[in-house]
Amino acid sequence: MKHPLSQFQYCPKCGSARFDIHNGKSRRCADCGFVYYFNPSAATVAFILNERDELLVCRRAKEPAKGTLDLPGGFIDMAETGEQGVTREVKEETGMTVTDAKYLFSLPNIYVYSGFPVHTLDMFFRCTVADTLHFKAMDDAAELFFLPLKEIRPEAFGLNSIRQGVERLIAERASK
Repeated sequence: MKHPLSQFQYCPKCGSARFDIHNGKSRRCADCGFVYYFNPSAATVAFILNERDELLVCRRAKEPAKGTLDLPGGFIDMAETGEQGVTREVKEETGMTVTDAKYLFSLPNIYVYSGFPVHTLDMFFRCTVADTLHFKAMDDAAELFFLPLKEIRPEAFGLNSIRQGVERLIAERASK
């Protein structure tokens, strides 16, 4: 896969074509001196467990990894905190209202959108919701269901960071 900076050919500040590789994570404009650093986009992931120790999973409705398992979440909007982002994404994808979002850990990922590799930093949250009985697949989710932790197969999750996060959750729960 090509480095994402290879997709940027013109300086975003002055439009010059003399927008050259500066180092492994930036390009520099030879005309105006602007340096563009390519950093990951922030994204959220929600672990929602019910009283039977089942995890809410969804089936992806869109590429990348359409048809594979996923967890509710998505990109954080400008001026949102991680907690606000995960709360909004859970509402958009499930209709559920998050009453508490506790940050757990983060994992890097590459999310290919329209053929463009978007490097992300996925922040995982343990979310408590107002009601685990009423939910509906919406937005990016084709299907939603609770799956017992003991029946989860991490390889069924299509995105690498989600797979790793699920493995981590299962290992943590098994050690308790």
